[in-house]
Amino acid sequence: MFTGIIELEAAVTEVEDRPGGRRIRIRTALPPGEGLAVGESMAVNGACLTLVEWRTRDAGVECSFDVVPETLRLTTLGRLASGDPVNLERSLALGDRLGGHLVAGHVDGTGLVRSREPEGDQVLFEIGVSPDLLRQVIRKGSVTIDGVSLTVVDVSRDSGSFRFAAIPHTLLKTTLGARPPGALVNVETDLLGKWVLHALDERGFGPSG
Repeated sequence: MFTGIIELEAAVTEVEDRPGGRRIRIRTALPPGEGLAVGESMAVNGACLTLVEWRTRDAGVECSFDVVPETLRLTTLGRLASGDPVNLERSLALGDRLGGHLVAGHVDGTGLVRSREPEGDQVLFEIGVSPDLLRQVIRKGSVTIDGVSLTVVDVSRDSGSFRFAAIPHTLLKTTLGARPPGALVNVETDLLGKWVLHALDERGFGPSG
């Protein structure tokens, strides 16, 4: 589990196609003594990946992840190239403070940045998503964009989009600051809300019920 509070912005150093998927290496500013362990979970742009290898590099740590075809297909990780920035968060330990909201790291799909409008110091983003994904988004609910925990400002069912506001700190410390209109982003909707919708569908109260 994760919180959607990004620890640091890292950079892709290498992308290597392998049988059954792709290995992605990411250079981070994590000190070598941070207790990293092979097998632990880390969220890369919101997608939960398993650390398969790490080594000291350039006064930091280079982390390697194997990404399966399903993840490459459903997320933006398949588009990553050397030099691309990514958001990184290590998994939540039992007893840690939950600063954002409960994030599984299981990306539901991708969304398209339709617009970004400055409003004072913050920026208002509009994200277009599929109807199935939009059904899971509610006004004032939580959503995760590229691993960042955010609050939904409003939802437009007619236009197939929702909006959120990013404050200056978020724009500076995550990749959202460089996401222009037309960019694809990873979207994970609220975990609790998905279970509620699933329960309603099972009882015949869904769209087809």
